[in-house]
Amino acid sequence: MKTIATRRGALTAGVAAALSLALAACGGGGDGATDGTGSGAAAPGASAAAQDALSKPAELTFWTWVAGIEKTVDKFQQKYPNIKVKVVNAGQSADQYTKLQTVMKAGTGAPDVAQIEYFALPQFALSKQVVNLAEHGADKVKDRFSPSAWGQVSINGGVFGIPQDTGPMAMFYRKDIFDKLDLKPPATWAEFVETARKVKKAEPDTFMASIDPGDAGGVDSMIWQAGGVPFKSTGATDVSVTLATDPGVKRWVDTWTPLLTEKLVDVQPGWTDEWWKSMESGKYATWLAGAWAPSPLTSSIPKSKGKWAVAPMPQYDAAAPANSENGGSSVAVTTQSKNIPAAVAFAEWLNSDPEAVRSLNTEVGLFPATRTLLDDQAWRGTAFDYFDGQQANEVLSAASSAVRTDWQYLPFQVYANSIFKDTVGQAIDGGDLAAGLKTWQDRITAFGNEQGFTVTNG
Repeated sequence: MKTIATRRGALTAGVAAALSLALAACGGGGDGATDGTGSGAAAPGASAAAQDALSKPAELTFWTWVAGIEKTVDKFQQKYPNIKVKVVNAGQSADQYTKLQTVMKAGTGAPDVAQIEYFALPQFALSKQVVNLAEHGADKVKDRFSPSAWGQVSINGGVFGIPQDTGPMAMFYRKDIFDKLDLKPPATWAEFVETARKVKKAEPDTFMASIDPGDAGGVDSMIWQAGGVPFKSTGATDVSVTLATDPGVKRWVDTWTPLLTEKLVDVQPGWTDEWWKSMESGKYATWLAGAWAPSPLTSSIPKSKGKWAVAPMPQYDAAAPANSENGGSSVAVTTQSKNIPAAVAFAEWLNSDPEAVRSLNTEVGLFPATRTLLDDQAWRGTAFDYFDGQQANEVLSAASSAVRTDWQYLPFQVYANSIFKDTVGQAIDGGDLAAGLKTWQDRITAFGNEQGFTVTNG
């Protein structure tokens, strides 16, 4: 499961207002910690209360757009019948965030628990719209998750969500095309470019891959994998944006400029009917995507069964493998919840209980954030019919363990993503990548400063 399409959405209504309120609430640069009462202090006995909450009657509302997650929620309610969970689809990603910001500002109407993607979580943490779960015993489940997953919910010294799923990057490739041309999956990015040239020479109508000019998340992931850290936040209001100077950004630009100028990759919006038809027809030799990709491949182009395989992402330094995440969400507890202990207990169970984790993976299609599966040899050895019997989880688990943990998102990443198409996207579609990134940086900087952040480019 992936939220890639929503990352291309326009700036949601009320984002700027929410950020202004967030900065007013931040005061002198605290970590946004709250116990849901506005006191900012840890609630006495919070961790014990969360443990005890499962045995007491409670009603919870859970906002999520994950199709089929009711199957896992039903397992929770069978185990803990005193707690009634109402699952509500309030819209996908940006649509839900707009509604959540509206009800939080109104002071009523928010769910107890909400699905929030990693890239958007800092915004809600900063604005004190979600609870600091560290004050409610969340640290006790830290070791159940991969370091990269836990790192994405850890913000300014607090923990503002329980990881639900992740998307470590991998290279899904057309084995039939590679076999026909006697090619091997490229192990490095230099090999990727050379392989792309061989594919184009042998099959002029085939591209090595596609790139979506509106997908900020996809480019962020590739910059992340290249060693880039162009976004940094220090405290509540100090932000650094170095898209024009970060070495990892330059590494990505230097790799993708020839791919684009030589038309070795196709500039094409993803997830459309046309794009899926291209994927099915063999127009693209690879798909650089998160570990969630097997689910949409199986459901969207089932007739391609047996033609695809998965390999690790190409590396910049083969001796020191590095990877990144592409997609993924957390489950956060809102500060409006009247049942915070029960909400915390539910979020923890949903995303870390072994039965729940297996359900989320096998019945819902989410790639795990938890070591329960990532370290499980039987799960890693599962043969995928779609990949002609390949044990794809072995590749994907290794991809997860190689994810760099130093990446940060902006506290207003939702806005930054909304202007990507008009800045970097224009450069992807026939311009200068470095210039497009500089324009993106300038607009991000101006917006952040307008909202009361101190944004530097040093």
